[in-house]
Amino acid sequence: MVYRFRVILDADEDVFRDIEMLQESTLEDLHNTIVQSFGFDGTEMASFYISDEEWNQGEEIHQFDMSGNDTSIKLMNETSLDSILSEKQTKLIYVYDFLKMWTFFVELGQIADIEEGRDYPNLMYVHGQIPDNAPEKEFKGETEGSLNGDFDDDFDVDGYDDFEFDENWN
Repeated sequence: MVYRFRVILDADEDVFRDIEMLQESTLEDLHNTIVQSFGFDGTEMASFYISDEEWNQGEEIHQFDMSGNDTSIKLMNETSLDSILSEKQTKLIYVYDFLKMWTFFVELGQIADIEEGRDYPNLMYVHGQIPDNAPEKEFKGETEGSLNGDFDDDFDVDGYDDFEFDENWN
């Protein structure tokens, strides 16, 4: 079977690529196809994140194993598309270059039959030009009132400035 994806850059302008991949391809294969189809040089690190229907970031699938002895992490080159994607689980978030944070929404749009004579992966459609710089991300934290005052209930913060430096850190 063939998985047909729409890979959308999280930006103000519409920039996306439609890609076909064989279902047994790995996430590393999808990573390489995304990098090539958007014109990146492929020298930066990346990760996929399993996403729910509202595009909330879930479990990370790493490009490289930098965990040491942690055997619970998933790696792109060991994770096939059909092991994490289905008609019910269709969304991934892809982040390329963790300093610039190029962020893409990857959605499985269709599972189709293999077409004879077609090479895979296949870049089906290109729309929009990637901007020179990664779009800025706005990260929102909790508002001050959302802590419900719980933080300072157990602490006497009135005399904090009177402590010597060593008393603050020891």
